[in-house]
Amino acid sequence: MGSTRYDMDARFDRARKAGYGTKSAGEIFTQNAERSAHESMNPNGISFRESRDSSVHPNSVPIILGLDVTGSMGHIPHELIKEGLPKLMGGIIQGGVPDPALLFLGIGDHECDAFPLQVGQFESGDEELDMWLTRTYIESGGGGNAGESYLLAWYFAAFHTRTDAFEKRNQKGILFTVGDEPCLKTLPASAIREIMGAGQHTYTHFELLEEAKKRYEVYHINVLHSDQAMRANSGWKELLGQNCLSIVDHRDIPNVIKVVICDRFKNETFRPAEGGGLDHIQMF
Repeated sequence: MGSTRYDMDARFDRARKAGYGTKSAGEIFTQNAERSAHESMNPNGISFRESRDSSVHPNSVPIILGLDVTGSMGHIPHELIKEGLPKLMGGIIQGGVPDPALLFLGIGDHECDAFPLQVGQFESGDEELDMWLTRTYIESGGGGNAGESYLLAWYFAAFHTRTDAFEKRNQKGILFTVGDEPCLKTLPASAIREIMGAGQHTYTHFELLEEAKKRYEVYHINVLHSDQAMRANSGWKELLGQNCLSIVDHRDIPNVIKVVICDRFKNETFRPAEGGGLDHIQMF
């Protein structure tokens, strides 16, 4: 994966034809009508998702974006497909990081939901990223329990991803979760087996965070659009410190991610790609 480029002109043209700017979430996210996750995003049986270098992207930078798809957060994937995703990818590339490889995760609640984890692929091209995002099932679940399963993103990153950035350059990827609730504190082995198809150990959220941090810089974007999110904020600050990024307006998510990534790599020198150049990226 990751051998195609993000072409802003092609993306705008496809978005116009697909009606991303005018259609409802139900019309764009077609799995919603099926009330089921797309088979290609079912994590059961997945060994690894891989972010590898290529002639087009010789300096792949793995980025995981775990989107909360429960009831209070389902509007954010819709906002991303309308205009947030091209801002995010164009901003990162234009900001001096030419080879981002983005993996979408759909995050729900393993105590309540039928599909608490959905998994895309690491991609760099506009068409592929739109495909994985729009395949995501906005389950709109969650429950009145103690939080959502953001720890599933840490579990998957720690045990089911492989990246050339880490294996060749000892360079960590960057992992973001986005939500408005606390993180559930325990991931039982029984839940892992049900979701992944195998699993012997029960983990706490502390343990999974530490595992993910071995190969990723871990951030959480807490969207302060409710009293519940406000109450969750202190717990996230205690857990992640300055890597808890609190925002009021969800439309700021692309810029927040762009700033984190571009600051992280501002002193890096990247090898040029074959047929490189940023002529296809427009200014924002």
